[in-house]
Amino acid sequence: MAKYAMVIDIDLCTSCYACFLACKDEHCNQAHLPVTAAQPHMGHRWMDIKDVERGKSARVKVATFPIPCMHCQDAPCEKAATDHAVVRRDDGIVLIDPLKAKGQKQLVDACPYNAIYWNEEENLPQKCTLCAHWLDQGYKEPRCVEVCPTQALTFGDLDDPDSEVRKKMGQGAVVLEPGDKGLNPLVTYLNVPGMLVAGTVFCPDVQEVARDARVTLSGNGTAQSVKANGFGDFEFENLPRGREYSLKIELPGYQPWETTLTTNEHWVEGRIQLARQ
Repeated sequence: MAKYAMVIDIDLCTSCYACFLACKDEHCNQAHLPVTAAQPHMGHRWMDIKDVERGKSARVKVATFPIPCMHCQDAPCEKAATDHAVVRRDDGIVLIDPLKAKGQKQLVDACPYNAIYWNEEENLPQKCTLCAHWLDQGYKEPRCVEVCPTQALTFGDLDDPDSEVRKKMGQGAVVLEPGDKGLNPLVTYLNVPGMLVAGTVFCPDVQEVARDARVTLSGNGTAQSVKANGFGDFEFENLPRGREYSLKIELPGYQPWETTLTTNEHWVEGRIQLARQ
């Protein structure tokens, strides 16, 4: 028996919505019993696409997160269900029984990822099934994975040491909160962006940006330096949350500029002004 898993690489996602549309094409007005009833055309996002912004002002960066059901191995929806309306199969896939789950609206609120939707017409909670009806017929992957043009989604057997999904998990795939609190989801992520420290360095005496100013970020046991680009901009990406750093900016002929900061939130300064020595 396979043990299925999915790894989603945020760096490769272009927000093209192909996975979202493939899910709609597969499930809208098409029941795949006994796995699932039909998905309604409106209101359901079994593969949700969420844009997460980092930064502020003129320096905003966006990362796109495809969010399906995480198929938690310690699923809150399974605990909230009555009459065994939620089943976790031997291959790890978590399914909502389209007959037993009738009227069990509490399953919608039980999901910490907001990945369960209420079908008003069917009086039924519904979600991603990882296209279990296709997998049971011998297909190798769900429709969303099949259509991804950048291969941002990888699916396969976690128990197979040669599978691509196993290899990608070994590259440092992580779970999204609150999955790190014992939910053990089958869906994990690569290249989840961390905290951002960025700014623009400016020389007010000449009314120009400080090209090639050296910017050094020290803390958390490391120090890293970059040069401000032709627009006076610098940035440090993917820093851990909640750490304290020292930031120092140096440019010949100007006084060093220093500050301390904590990455409880993204730190972005629109214009850091240097003073002449």
